[in-house]
Amino acid sequence: MRMPSGYGSIIKLKGNRRRPYQVRLTKGFTDEGKQIYMYLGYFEKKEQAMIALSDYQSSPYDITRETITFEEVYKKMTKEHFPRVSDSAIENYSNCFRKYCKCLYKTRFKDIRLTHLQGVIDDSGMAHPTRAMIKTLFRLMFKFAMKNDIVDKDYSQYVDVGQREGKINRTPFTEEEIQKLFDNVDKLEFVDTVLIMIFSGLRVGELLDIKIENVHLDEGYMIGGLKTKAGINRTIPINSKIEPYIRRYYEKNKDKEYLITNFKGNQMQYSNYRREKWDNIIEQLEMKHRPHDCRHTFASLMDRANANKLATKRIIGHSAPDITDGVYTHKTLEDLKEAIALI
Repeated sequence: MRMPSGYGSIIKLKGNRRRPYQVRLTKGFTDEGKQIYMYLGYFEKKEQAMIALSDYQSSPYDITRETITFEEVYKKMTKEHFPRVSDSAIENYSNCFRKYCKCLYKTRFKDIRLTHLQGVIDDSGMAHPTRAMIKTLFRLMFKFAMKNDIVDKDYSQYVDVGQREGKINRTPFTEEEIQKLFDNVDKLEFVDTVLIMIFSGLRVGELLDIKIENVHLDEGYMIGGLKTKAGINRTIPINSKIEPYIRRYYEKNKDKEYLITNFKGNQMQYSNYRREKWDNIIEQLEMKHRPHDCRHTFASLMDRANANKLATKRIIGHSAPDITDGVYTHKTLEDLKEAIALI
């Protein structure tokens, strides 16, 4: 049976195939006049192919939604989502996609089920934080896919990442260790960044994300912060103990975009900092600490100095626990500088 012009065609493919009937449509022409095809699907019987083609012509839909792969959804999602998140978050999502999701790249997104997603999690062999990050990536992709009518069910919500492997013990730096860091500022590269985090409450990703334009040395503060609503773009007063180190980075990189840069003058990534800088410092100084211990140390120092608790929360980026602190109390820059000067 000959189809009307522009209606589409059904082709029986050669060989012993389980679904030999291919349905295709012409979506355009090359400069040479050659047809460009889009494929509606493959079917076991010709009657099934006819029905599929008829259904499409009676209510046309975007074929790409039927054929779009996991990899293609990821690329489309990132164009929409990545401009709204931090560089460190982008790096985390990109690593999860590149390292653990290759087995799904060419799978049609509409064919992905819980077993596929759970398989990626189970085969990753990673600890809970990484498994949780992979699940978050899945949730973002399914949210994008549902919003664009690619799928109508979110299987990512059922993925099991297991329980966190016990509470991570946060060990603050001792006074002796802090002094040891000061003593080695000019002996070990990037030791000063550890001190900057200890006396500012910044996370590694937050420090690496601070831009030169947000460092106000004369006024004595920086603007930075990630993660939570209370933590994003917060005011961070500069403690006098670390002001020389921040000033040194500022003078060195004032023609660059970021305060802390790699050897090429570009923003340093968390993974590079952790592997090339932090691990080396901790090993050389014979200490046992995680990067987040700096933030824990800051909170401990502020507490021991009896600094105003609300000011500490504002500097760290924690939301106030009650409406009085959160709504009616306003902490000025001078209040924050006065609090941080206590340590």
